[in-house]
Amino acid sequence: MGVSDQDEDGDFGGWPAGSQRVRGLGQPGRRAGETTPVSHVHYDEGGSDFRPGEYSETYVYAGWDYADILDALRNGRIFVTLGDLIDRLDLTVRRAGKAPQHAEANGSSATVGETLTLHGRDRDAEIEVRVREPRTPNAKGQRPHVNRIDIITGRVTGPAADRSSDTNPTTAVAGRYGPGQWRREGDEIVVRHTLRDIDGPMYVRARGTNTDELEPQPDPRGSDPWSDLWFYSNPVFISR
Repeated sequence: MGVSDQDEDGDFGGWPAGSQRVRGLGQPGRRAGETTPVSHVHYDEGGSDFRPGEYSETYVYAGWDYADILDALRNGRIFVTLGDLIDRLDLTVRRAGKAPQHAEANGSSATVGETLTLHGRDRDAEIEVRVREPRTPNAKGQRPHVNRIDIITGRVTGPAADRSSDTNPTTAVAGRYGPGQWRREGDEIVVRHTLRDIDGPMYVRARGTNTDELEPQPDPRGSDPWSDLWFYSNPVFISR
């Protein structure tokens, strides 16, 4: 996102409009069962951008190994955040009724970039989102706080017949959670949500913001990007 040169047809909450609408550009790829691989002249040098990592950051679920990092990028094991709103995000989907340790041990859970397979009478899934706010100020010298976390779901129906389509009409916000609905465990904010009566392949992802906006709104020319921060996880897929 640029610092001050965006018009009302440009970015939404610091991200391109098509990719951050609930049913926008990123959703058809998830509908097809695809993961999303990852994204200047600086504003103090006459441009309108930030330096890498100054405002937008991509976190990769990988060890300190080049091959592992590349594998994680290829398979979509990432989350993105603006303005250091968070520095950790764990999204886990597990078969309902399974204890976390048992689910992980026997393949009944999945995390970002992975697929959970439901069998037989298993029709419900439990979602857990854990996020952590940084302990140090961001590049603006601020320490923003998460105001809401959304659980977003959509169906996986295969490649769209119209490959120029930039929407997935099945995508919806399944739950919105604020400070009165989530729990704090140590330095983490924890949200739990249950999906019921799953009848086909779908995906789940998490989104959060420091604003009161239910959906990202157009960024007016001259707006302060540091007051409009969002984070997004890549999806966890569910198959049955």
